Amino acid sequence: MTPDQLAAAVRAALLDIAATGSVALTTHDIPDPVHLERPRSREHGDWATNVALQLAKVAGTNPRALAVELVERLGVVAGVGSADVAGPGFVNIRLEAAAAGELARTVVEAGHRYGNGDALAGLRVNLEFVSANPTGPLHIGGARWAAVGDSLARVMAAAGADVTREYYFNDHGTQIDKFARSLLARARGEEPPEDGYHGQYVIEIANRVVADVTAAGGPDPAARPTCQGCQTCAEHGTCDQCDTCDAPGLEVFASRGVPLMFDEIKTCLHGFGVDFDVYFHEESLHTCGAVERAVARLREAGHIYQADGATWLRTTTFGDDKDRVVVKSDGNAAYIAGDIAYYLDKRERGFDRVVLMLGADHHGYVGRLMAVCAAFGDTPHVHLEILIGQLVNLLKDGEPVRMGKRAGNVVTLDDLVDAVGVDAARYALARSSYDTSIDLDLDLLVKAANDNPVYKVQYAHARTCSVDRNAAEAGVRRDDGFDAGLLAHRTENAVLGLLADFPRVVEQAATLREPHRVARYAEAVAGAYHKWYDFKLSDSSHLWVIPKDDDPVTDVHRTRLWMNDAVRQVLANALGLLGVTPLERM
Repeated sequence: MTPDQLAAAVRAALLDIAATGSVALTTHDIPDPVHLERPRSREHGDWATNVALQLAKVAGTNPRALAVELVERLGVVAGVGSADVAGPGFVNIRLEAAAAGELARTVVEAGHRYGNGDALAGLRVNLEFVSANPTGPLHIGGARWAAVGDSLARVMAAAGADVTREYYFNDHGTQIDKFARSLLARARGEEPPEDGYHGQYVIEIANRVVADVTAAGGPDPAARPTCQGCQTCAEHGTCDQCDTCDAPGLEVFASRGVPLMFDEIKTCLHGFGVDFDVYFHEESLHTCGAVERAVARLREAGHIYQADGATWLRTTTFGDDKDRVVVKSDGNAAYIAGDIAYYLDKRERGFDRVVLMLGADHHGYVGRLMAVCAAFGDTPHVHLEILIGQLVNLLKDGEPVRMGKRAGNVVTLDDLVDAVGVDAARYALARSSYDTSIDLDLDLLVKAANDNPVYKVQYAHARTCSVDRNAAEAGVRRDDGFDAGLLAHRTENAVLGLLADFPRVVEQAATLREPHRVARYAEAVAGAYHKWYDFKLSDSSHLWVIPKDDDPVTDVHRTRLWMNDAVRQVLANALGLLGVTPLERM
């Protein structure tokens, strides 16, 4: 019996109570579905519900009396071994062994679909994450968003949502100008500007731009220009600091260097198992009139005003700490103008939810962006959700990892992958709540031991595959027999209880935007499976999956093979939601 089936049985019992008229319940009072949870102690049962406590007041009775009526009806439900009342009105439920064991077959037959649900069915979600500036390699903070964001997209899709992964390509603004100046300086063998970009990668990109242009027969973009006799040159007596004379070279390095850098970022992310459905260019918002349209719409709504020669959005109306300049007095769009146009663009593309993942240094953006959401008539924290991530610290030999040279004192995603591999990196970054800082111990993440979480889970999956291969050699096949009632050992009860919980875990991870729940769940399943596996080593009378010596194959072996394979399927599904490889051999 699955949790959904049991919840339906509990609701049916409540509907029967309502139909008798013994209490003042109506069909509309009874929740659908009825909430079930695991008791803190498994000695109290397989499942528990506080529905009697919830409904007692509206039913015009005390919780314990309603719980007693519910227990009486559950006692005759097929698959329910027993039910009893605890405390002021909690109901504890124990399943019959056969009903609990039947879950093994349910999982295997459902395959990769097991765990999927419809909690977010019909919801179109735009999930924007990473969106790092195309001015340097992806740093460790962006790596965390890559792992968390991609896992969240997978989890939400498993819960029924239509998810679009989107990368906001910041190709408009001062950072692009600084990057171009840094490339030009490096191509000339000079130091970048003080506020520019440093690191070996700047030299590499600069050299590639020069090589590509000259190979195509063009002039060296780093060559010093002929002085045009402009005012700047006259003042300095040289073209070294002349924007007018350097403009053609800067344009070449911007137009070629930024795409080269972004190609590196995309290649890095692809190698990390992260690809995007949409790469949205910020520049397009300013060239296609999107900013002007968004401002006009807000003006029509009465939220735009003029002051001090600038155009302002009255965000204080919607809880922001101050109003925001949208168009500066010089006629140039302020940074928030792009955010306004971009949010409206997403909503006009038909997305019901706009989920935005930002780093810890963007915490101050939440209030103004929620005000923008409200100004368009939407509901903050519903139509727009903002997730703020925290920092990642890398440790080796108990000490902070020294900064990477290529990125100029920044630890990159490539640095992490080189140290521990893709699977360990993704798992480690996704297994903790995104809103907490984490310390990643590089020594632990390459350790082949159960205190390394990713190893523990991958090893459990590999062990189930090994059992499957050994069972085949011993002539044990699932198709030859299944008796769910044989899965009655305490270690099997623990495993089955966890397997039954997977759909609920996926739903919670999706609705709460917390993919780390899947990782922690997988670790619990792995631990329970290892205990089940190890029990056969400590008890010579325990008939496990593989017959001993020349013993005949029985339904016990076949049925336990079903459960072994159910564990394998759940671990594979969980790891798949995290973008981690379910290894078959280790």
